[in-house]
Amino acid sequence: MTRTRRASLGLSLAGLLAAGAVQAQSTSASAPPRPQDTEQWTPVPAVVTPGATDAAPPSDAIVLFDGTNLDQWVNTRDKAPAGWIVADGVVTVSKPAGNIETKRRFRNYQLHLEWRVPTNVTGSGQARGNSGVFLASTGPGDAGYELQILDSYNNPTYVNGQAGSIYKQFAPLVNVMRKPGEWQTYDVVWIAPVFAADGKLVAPARVTVLQNGVLIQNDAVLAGETLYIGKPFYRAYTTAPIKLQAHGDPSPPLSFRNIWVRELPAGP
Repeated sequence: MTRTRRASLGLSLAGLLAAGAVQAQSTSASAPPRPQDTEQWTPVPAVVTPGATDAAPPSDAIVLFDGTNLDQWVNTRDKAPAGWIVADGVVTVSKPAGNIETKRRFRNYQLHLEWRVPTNVTGSGQARGNSGVFLASTGPGDAGYELQILDSYNNPTYVNGQAGSIYKQFAPLVNVMRKPGEWQTYDVVWIAPVFAADGKLVAPARVTVLQNGVLIQNDAVLAGETLYIGKPFYRAYTTAPIKLQAHGDPSPPLSFRNIWVRELPAGP
Protein backbone atom coordinates (compact mmCIF):
# COMPACT_ATOMS: atom_id res chain seq x y z
CA MET A 1 0.00 0.00 0.00
CA THR A 2 1.33 3.42 -0.92
CA ARG A 3 2.01 6.14 1.59
CA THR A 4 -0.72 8.28 -0.05
CA ARG A 5 -3.29 5.45 0.26
CA ARG A 6 -2.43 4.88 3.93
CA ALA A 7 -2.80 8.59 4.60
CA SER A 8 -6.22 8.66 2.88
CA LEU A 9 -7.49 5.72 4.95
CA GLY A 10 -6.19 7.35 8.10
CA LEU A 11 -8.07 10.55 7.34
CA SER A 12 -11.29 8.63 6.56
CA LEU A 13 -11.09 6.67 9.81
CA ALA A 14 -10.40 9.84 11.75
CA GLY A 15 -13.43 11.49 10.14
CA LEU A 16 -15.75 8.60 11.07
CA LEU A 17 -14.51 8.57 14.64
CA ALA A 18 -14.99 12.31 14.91
CA ALA A 19 -18.53 12.11 13.49
CA GLY A 20 -19.40 9.33 15.94
CA ALA A 21 -18.09 11.35 18.82
CA VAL A 22 -20.19 14.36 17.80
CA GLN A 23 -23.32 12.21 17.44
CA ALA A 24 -22.77 10.57 20.81
CA GLN A 25 -22.25 13.95 22.43
CA SER A 26 -25.42 15.29 20.78
CA THR A 27 -27.46 12.27 21.89
CA SER A 28 -26.25 12.47 25.44
CA ALA A 29 -26.95 16.20 25.54
CA SER A 30 -30.55 15.94 24.22
CA ALA A 31 -33.44 15.61 26.68
CA PRO A 32 -34.66 12.06 27.36
CA PRO A 33 -38.14 11.20 26.01
CA ARG A 34 -41.04 12.09 28.29
CA PRO A 35 -44.59 10.76 28.58
CA GLN A 36 -45.85 14.26 27.70
CA ASP A 37 -44.23 14.07 24.26
CA THR A 38 -46.96 11.72 23.05
CA GLU A 39 -49.95 13.21 24.91
CA GLN A 40 -52.79 14.83 22.96
CA TRP A 41 -55.09 17.29 24.75
CA THR A 42 -57.19 18.76 21.94
CA PRO A 43 -59.69 18.58 20.42
CA VAL A 44 -61.66 17.37 23.42
CA PRO A 45 -64.33 14.75 22.45
CA ALA A 46 -67.94 15.81 22.94
CA VAL A 47 -69.69 14.41 26.00
CA VAL A 48 -72.46 11.92 25.15
CA THR A 49 -74.62 10.47 27.91
CA PRO A 50 -75.27 6.77 27.33
CA GLY A 51 -78.73 5.31 27.63
CA ALA A 52 -79.85 3.51 30.77
CA THR A 53 -79.09 0.25 28.90
CA ASP A 54 -76.93 -0.50 25.87
CA ALA A 55 -80.10 -0.71 23.77
CA ALA A 56 -81.46 2.66 24.93
CA PRO A 57 -80.70 5.72 22.78
CA PRO A 58 -77.77 7.88 23.95
CA SER A 59 -78.15 11.63 24.33
CA ASP A 60 -77.04 12.45 20.78
CA ALA A 61 -79.28 9.88 19.06
CA ILE A 62 -82.15 10.65 16.70
CA VAL A 63 -85.04 8.46 17.78
CA LEU A 64 -86.78 7.07 14.70
CA PHE A 65 -89.34 4.93 16.53
CA ASP A 66 -90.04 4.99 20.28
CA GLY A 67 -93.18 2.87 20.27
CA THR A 68 -95.70 5.70 19.99
CA ASN A 69 -95.98 6.81 16.35
CA LEU A 70 -94.41 6.81 12.89
CA ASP A 71 -93.98 10.58 12.61
CA GLN A 72 -90.37 10.06 11.43
CA TRP A 73 -91.44 7.80 8.53
CA VAL A 74 -93.24 8.01 5.19
CA ASN A 75 -94.36 5.55 2.55
CA THR A 76 -91.51 5.00 0.10
CA ARG A 77 -93.81 4.90 -2.91
CA ASP A 78 -95.53 8.30 -2.62
CA LYS A 79 -94.20 9.89 0.62
CA ALA A 80 -97.68 9.60 2.19
CA PRO A 81 -97.99 8.64 5.89
CA ALA A 82 -96.24 5.35 6.57
CA GLY A 83 -99.39 3.29 7.08
CA TRP A 84 -97.90 0.48 9.19
CA ILE A 85 -99.62 -0.62 12.41
CA VAL A 86 -98.47 0.83 15.76
CA ALA A 87 -99.76 -0.87 18.92
CA ASP A 88 -98.38 -1.85 22.33
CA GLY A 89 -95.05 -0.12 21.72
CA VAL A 90 -94.20 -1.91 18.48
CA VAL A 91 -94.82 -1.32 14.79
CA THR A 92 -95.95 -4.20 12.59
CA VAL A 93 -95.41 -4.34 8.85
CA SER A 94 -98.43 -3.67 6.65
CA LYS A 95 -97.63 -5.56 3.47
CA PRO A 96 -100.32 -3.83 1.38
CA ALA A 97 -98.95 -0.42 2.41
CA GLY A 98 -95.48 -1.29 1.12
CA ASN A 99 -92.02 -0.13 2.18
CA ILE A 100 -91.49 2.82 4.50
CA GLU A 101 -88.48 5.11 4.87
CA THR A 102 -87.28 7.89 7.13
CA LYS A 103 -88.15 11.50 6.41
CA ARG A 104 -84.58 12.41 7.28
CA ARG A 105 -81.68 11.59 5.04
CA PHE A 106 -78.38 10.29 6.36
CA ARG A 107 -74.82 9.65 5.29
CA ASN A 108 -72.58 7.86 7.85
CA TYR A 109 -74.23 6.63 11.02
CA GLN A 110 -74.65 4.13 13.85
CA LEU A 111 -78.05 2.43 13.79
CA HIS A 112 -79.87 0.37 16.41
CA LEU A 113 -83.11 -1.48 15.73
CA GLU A 114 -84.96 -4.49 17.10
CA TRP A 115 -87.16 -6.85 15.13
CA ARG A 116 -89.29 -9.91 15.80
CA VAL A 117 -90.55 -12.74 13.65
CA PRO A 118 -93.98 -13.80 14.95
CA THR A 119 -94.29 -17.08 16.83
CA ASN A 120 -96.82 -18.33 14.28
CA VAL A 121 -94.51 -17.73 11.31
CA THR A 122 -95.08 -20.06 8.37
CA GLY A 123 -93.30 -20.93 5.15
CA SER A 124 -89.71 -21.82 4.36
CA GLY A 125 -86.62 -20.33 2.80
CA GLN A 126 -87.11 -16.76 1.61
CA ALA A 127 -90.87 -17.05 2.21
CA ARG A 128 -90.52 -17.16 6.00
CA GLY A 129 -90.39 -13.85 7.88
CA ASN A 130 -88.76 -11.91 5.04
CA SER A 131 -88.00 -8.21 5.41
CA GLY A 132 -84.95 -5.96 5.32
CA VAL A 133 -83.43 -2.71 6.47
CA PHE A 134 -82.01 -0.68 3.60
CA LEU A 135 -79.07 1.26 4.99
CA ALA A 136 -79.38 3.76 2.16
CA SER A 137 -82.57 3.90 0.09
CA THR A 138 -81.53 5.19 -3.32
CA GLY A 139 -84.89 4.98 -5.06
CA PRO A 140 -88.35 3.39 -5.08
CA GLY A 141 -89.10 -0.22 -4.27
CA ASP A 142 -86.06 -2.13 -3.07
CA ALA A 143 -83.40 0.17 -4.52
CA GLY A 144 -80.42 0.66 -2.22
CA TYR A 145 -78.25 -1.34 0.17
CA GLU A 146 -80.06 -4.07 2.11
CA LEU A 147 -79.20 -5.78 5.37
CA GLN A 148 -81.42 -8.85 5.22
CA ILE A 149 -84.07 -9.70 7.79
CA LEU A 150 -85.44 -13.24 7.73
CA ASP A 151 -86.35 -16.09 10.04
CA SER A 152 -83.07 -18.01 9.85
CA TYR A 153 -83.76 -20.19 12.89
CA ASN A 154 -83.65 -23.74 11.45
CA ASN A 155 -84.64 -22.37 8.04
CA PRO A 156 -82.11 -23.18 5.28
CA THR A 157 -81.75 -20.79 2.33
CA TYR A 158 -78.91 -19.39 0.25
CA VAL A 159 -76.38 -18.05 2.75
CA ASN A 160 -76.04 -14.58 1.21
CA GLY A 161 -79.77 -14.21 1.68
CA GLN A 162 -80.18 -15.38 5.28
CA ALA A 163 -80.67 -13.04 8.24
CA GLY A 164 -77.68 -10.80 8.77
CA SER A 165 -76.46 -11.03 5.19
CA ILE A 166 -75.66 -8.03 3.04
CA TYR A 167 -78.16 -9.26 0.52
CA LYS A 168 -76.63 -11.27 -2.35
CA GLN A 169 -73.11 -10.05 -1.41
CA PHE A 170 -71.96 -11.23 2.04
CA ALA A 171 -73.22 -14.07 4.20
CA PRO A 172 -73.08 -13.36 7.94
CA LEU A 173 -69.99 -14.62 9.76
CA VAL A 174 -72.23 -16.71 12.03
CA ASN A 175 -75.94 -17.45 12.49
CA VAL A 176 -77.06 -16.04 15.86
CA MET A 177 -80.83 -16.17 15.37
CA ARG A 178 -83.14 -16.44 18.34
CA LYS A 179 -86.38 -18.40 18.02
CA PRO A 180 -89.49 -16.91 16.38
CA GLY A 181 -91.35 -14.80 18.90
CA GLU A 182 -88.10 -13.52 20.48
CA TRP A 183 -86.63 -10.08 19.76
CA GLN A 184 -83.53 -9.78 17.60
CA THR A 185 -81.24 -6.72 17.61
CA TYR A 186 -79.14 -5.16 14.88
CA ASP A 187 -76.40 -2.65 15.70
CA VAL A 188 -74.94 -1.24 12.51
CA VAL A 189 -72.12 1.12 11.55
CA TRP A 190 -72.71 2.34 8.00
CA ILE A 191 -70.03 4.22 6.05
CA ALA A 192 -71.55 5.54 2.85
CA PRO A 193 -69.80 5.36 -0.51
CA VAL A 194 -67.96 8.48 -1.69
CA PHE A 195 -68.38 9.83 -5.22
CA ALA A 196 -66.50 12.46 -7.21
CA ALA A 197 -68.29 15.46 -8.71
CA ASP A 198 -68.69 13.55 -11.99
CA GLY A 199 -70.33 10.60 -10.20
CA LYS A 200 -67.36 8.27 -10.30
CA LEU A 201 -66.80 6.08 -7.25
CA VAL A 202 -64.00 7.31 -4.98
CA ALA A 203 -64.51 4.96 -2.00
CA PRO A 204 -66.95 2.03 -1.67
CA ALA A 205 -69.56 1.60 1.06
CA ARG A 206 -68.54 -0.31 4.20
CA VAL A 207 -70.67 -1.84 6.91
CA THR A 208 -70.16 -3.49 10.29
CA VAL A 209 -73.07 -5.33 11.93
CA LEU A 210 -73.68 -6.97 15.30
CA GLN A 211 -76.74 -9.18 15.71
CA ASN A 212 -77.79 -9.93 19.27
CA GLY A 213 -74.44 -8.58 20.43
CA VAL A 214 -72.38 -10.84 18.13
CA LEU A 215 -70.27 -9.55 15.22
CA ILE A 216 -71.73 -10.86 11.95
CA GLN A 217 -70.34 -8.38 9.37
CA ASN A 218 -66.81 -7.04 9.92
CA ASP A 219 -66.18 -3.89 7.86
CA ALA A 220 -67.60 -5.54 4.74
CA VAL A 221 -66.76 -3.60 1.56
CA LEU A 222 -69.74 -3.54 -0.78
CA ALA A 223 -69.50 -4.03 -4.54
CA GLY A 224 -72.50 -1.75 -5.07
CA GLU A 225 -76.22 -1.75 -4.38
CA THR A 226 -77.80 -5.05 -3.35
CA LEU A 227 -79.77 -6.53 -6.24
CA TYR A 228 -82.15 -9.49 -6.37
CA ILE A 229 -81.05 -10.23 -9.95
CA GLY A 230 -77.77 -9.25 -11.58
CA LYS A 231 -74.41 -7.87 -10.55
CA PRO A 232 -74.14 -4.98 -8.06
CA PHE A 233 -73.25 -1.50 -9.23
CA TYR A 234 -72.97 1.99 -7.76
CA ARG A 235 -75.16 5.02 -8.40
CA ALA A 236 -73.93 8.33 -7.07
CA TYR A 237 -75.81 9.86 -4.13
CA THR A 238 -74.98 12.14 -1.22
CA THR A 239 -77.51 11.37 1.54
CA ALA A 240 -80.36 8.87 1.65
CA PRO A 241 -83.24 7.69 3.87
CA ILE A 242 -83.18 4.46 5.85
CA LYS A 243 -85.84 2.08 4.53
CA LEU A 244 -87.76 -0.86 6.03
CA GLN A 245 -89.12 -3.49 3.67
CA ALA A 246 -92.67 -4.83 3.45
CA HIS A 247 -91.80 -8.05 1.66
CA GLY A 248 -94.53 -9.79 -0.31
CA ASP A 249 -93.97 -13.30 1.03
CA PRO A 250 -97.14 -14.94 2.42
CA SER A 251 -95.90 -15.44 6.00
CA PRO A 252 -97.30 -13.34 8.89
CA PRO A 253 -95.71 -9.88 9.11
CA LEU A 254 -92.75 -8.91 11.32
CA SER A 255 -92.64 -6.23 14.00
CA PHE A 256 -90.05 -3.59 14.94
CA ARG A 257 -89.29 -1.51 18.03
CA ASN A 258 -86.66 0.81 19.53
CA ILE A 259 -85.10 2.30 16.40
CA TRP A 260 -82.53 5.07 16.73
CA VAL A 261 -79.57 6.46 14.81
CA ARG A 262 -76.43 8.50 15.59
CA GLU A 263 -74.93 10.53 12.77
CA LEU A 264 -71.18 10.05 12.32
CA PRO A 265 -68.58 12.39 10.77
CA ALA A 266 -68.70 12.63 7.00
CA GLY A 267 -65.23 11.16 6.47
CA PRO A 268 -63.35 11.64 3.20
